[in-house]
Formats: sequence, C-alpha cells, structure tokens
Amino acid sequence: MEQKLPLPPFNFETATQKVQLAEDAWNSQDPERVSLAYTKDTEWRNRSEFINGREEVVKFLSAKWKKELNYRLKKELWAFTDNRIAVRFEYEYCDVNSQWFRAYGNENWEFDENGLMQKRFASINDLAIQESERRVK
Repeated sequence: MEQKLPLPPFNFETATQKVQLAEDAWNSQDPERVSLAYTKDTEWRNRSEFINGREEVVKFLSAKWKKELNYRLKKELWAFTDNRIAVRFEYEYCDVNSQWFRAYGNENWEFDENGLMQKRFASINDLAIQESERRVK
C-alpha cells in the first residue's frame, strides 16, 4: 500500500510539513517525483484545465516546466482540517523570451487515508514582472 507521510487527520505541525514537502517536490521540477504525492486517480483543476490521474499529471507538469523556465515556488499553509489543507502560493518563472512572471494563487487539497492527494483545485493569476522585481528565489 502506497503511503505519503504525514497522514491525515492533520494538525498544525503535520499540515505545515505536508505543505513544505509539496513545495520541495514542485521546486525539484521533476514531474515523476511530484506525481507520486497523488493518488493514481487524482483529480485536478488547474486554472481552466482538468487533469485526471498520475499520467496526466506527469504530462501536464512536463509541458509546464518546458514553458515556465527558472521556476521557483513558495507555498504557505492557510488552513487545515481532518484530511484537507488550503494553501496560498506564489511562484516566479520566465518564458523563452526572458519575460518574468509572478503567479499568485490558492489551492485546496484533499487527501486519502494514505496521505496521497486525491483532489487538487488551484486558482492562479499571473503578473508580468521585471527580473529586478523577483522575490521568490
């Protein structure tokens, strides 16, 4: 049986740990590594895209990090209860034309009993910035 510690129900310490583990995984920009935190049949809404299952997660993230260069993410615990965590985040990246962006958003996560994320709903907004305005490094 696959498990991803810490397991729900979450308390402040374990919810904070789960958020940090997610931040670290996403900053690795390794789609396979990131996908292992999710159930095989995970459901996502990312902006206007709907992603279902680990295979689609890997495809989505592989394409994302080919376009979003020098990606750097910071997540912050917003709220938690039982098997759910809400986070706010911001990340920065540049495109192939060296235009920098900062993306802001919120995510709602739901975990199964084995600590794997079964649902992820993300709302994200982008803002073009100058490289000198970067703050997530």
